[in-house]
Amino acid sequence: MRLLILSDIHANWPALAAIDETFDLCLCLGDLVDYGTEPVPVVEWIISNAAATVRGNHDHAVAQRVQARPGRGFRELARLTRTVMWRDLTPRHLKFLSRLPLTQTLSIDGKRLYLVHASPRDPLDEYVANTVDGWRPIVADLDADILLTGHTHVQSQLEVDGRLVVNPGSVGQPRDGDPRAAYAIIDGGKVELKRVAYDIDRTIAQMRASGVDPKAIDIAEPVLRTGGAASDDS
Repeated sequence: MRLLILSDIHANWPALAAIDETFDLCLCLGDLVDYGTEPVPVVEWIISNAAATVRGNHDHAVAQRVQARPGRGFRELARLTRTVMWRDLTPRHLKFLSRLPLTQTLSIDGKRLYLVHASPRDPLDEYVANTVDGWRPIVADLDADILLTGHTHVQSQLEVDGRLVVNPGSVGQPRDGDPRAAYAIIDGGKVELKRVAYDIDRTIAQMRASGVDPKAIDIAEPVLRTGGAASDDS
């Protein structure tokens, strides 16, 4: 069974569209929305193609109409782009986001997979240190062979006391120094972390055309072009 693992697409349709993989099942770890300005094709693609999707913190906030707190960096980017989410997403899309589960457990090819956006002990918001010691207390009692998690926008694979902890990275806004869209393939239990270049100019042009506050582009563009980081993760 060939699995396509996606996370943190963040309304960046050109990045998602650049992923050209054959797969038997697509699993999505959340955060379809905010930061970018093309949420509709992203949500539609996930509705049509993902066999299982869990809720990210941004999916939750958009679906529940939570106003983003003022701040800077990513927090400000979320605040500025969220108005575009509410303008463009239909009630059907918002209902889909609101009904996403916090976690899912699947058995595939004899392996038990646990899907969560952030962490099993805090599904929406916890940032876990990307180390064996950081994950060890979290997975100690987890009834799973593979933990699939996103949220950090940093691609990684760790073996923790006989379990795999896999973060496919961010499709739409990598923050690990590589601007290419990140994702993972699991085929027959073997994990492959992958990247693909996409048209970042197209993403920036669409943000400008969307009518979003230009401050959002000022924040997003350097992160998108460098795979770097802004301040105030959210």
